[in-house]
Amino acid sequence: MNIAHELNAMTAIAYRDLLKFVRDRGRIVGTLVFPAVFILILGGTIGAASASGYAFDMYTFVFLGVFAQNMWQSSAMGIISLIDDRENDFSQAVFVAPLSRYTIVGGKILGESLVSLAQGVVIFVFGLLIGIRMDVGQALALIPVSILICLYGGAFGLIIMANMKSQRAAQQVFPFLMLPQFFLGGVIAPIDKLAQRPPFGIFLDFLSRISPLRYAVDYLRGVFFGGVAPAKGAVLASPLFNLVVMGVIGIAFLVGGTAMFVKRERTR
Repeated sequence: MNIAHELNAMTAIAYRDLLKFVRDRGRIVGTLVFPAVFILILGGTIGAASASGYAFDMYTFVFLGVFAQNMWQSSAMGIISLIDDRENDFSQAVFVAPLSRYTIVGGKILGESLVSLAQGVVIFVFGLLIGIRMDVGQALALIPVSILICLYGGAFGLIIMANMKSQRAAQQVFPFLMLPQFFLGGVIAPIDKLAQRPPFGIFLDFLSRISPLRYAVDYLRGVFFGGVAPAKGAVLASPLFNLVVMGVIGIAFLVGGTAMFVKRERTR
């Protein structure tokens, strides 16, 4: 295997995905509009309802949740688009090229991670404009955390994509997998007392704990706030714990998803 050739191919695939995003004005606008709705409207209404119960700022809480969720979901959805690539001319050209399937997957994850990071920059600037307070250290800490979340989301998208035969099936299944995580992952509302909420609190808490998105959101909040103690109720576990869980789950998704993808392509 020519390593330089494979790296160049991976970079080319990643650049293609980033270029597609830059040229898609509708997607760029949507990147700002939807997070803005969640942060401004939900942050305000939920904050008004629970201001007496928590010490942290609800706008900041929702901003961080939407920030993490948007990058994680964007990376995951981008990987699923590989199914569509499989059915068009680009995919045919790539799959018949003398490239490792691992290179194709790696390039796709890298490209969609770059797209997600670009979206994250837009959301970050929007947060500053609406008055989200953070110091330089907090802002800089978001950079490596964001990169890890994007890669983690890409691994989730890969395991889903590897089990889908068509773009239509993926589009039907993905919202079913994402919407519950939006709530169970604590994106817009605290879930520290989820197990105490009758009548299905324990069951919902179990679903929350097996939700991959939960650990990405909590990891980002933990790093931003400086651990569990400074933001009790907003942060569920230490950043190290969340990082380890993300690493284990992400590697499992990456290895398993790549193996299934390669097997499927070889038997086509």
